[in-house]
Amino acid sequence: MTGYMFIQTTMVVCMHVVGVAMLLATWRLLRGPTVPDRILALDTLSVTAIAELMLFGMYLNSAVYFEAALIIAMLGFGSTVVLSKFVLRRDIVE
Repeated sequence: MTGYMFIQTTMVVCMHVVGVAMLLATWRLLRGPTVPDRILALDTLSVTAIAELMLFGMYLNSAVYFEAALIIAMLGFGSTVVLSKFVLRRDIVE
């Protein structure tokens, strides 16, 4: 039983660490001096949101959070590509 409690405690600590990383990425998103800094912060925020959902899904032993993380991964990748293309060419549609 102590091994199970150790794993649960480790997951809670990891969720807190990822939460701090999300706060730092949000700070860079709001403050970042240049547009590429903000795009990188948005991408980092989506990756940390995926990590947070995966940890929360493991903590609750529910598969719904894994599916939500997959959707955020697809949307995060697409938004990063579109924003990067807009910064380079100032046009999204070719």
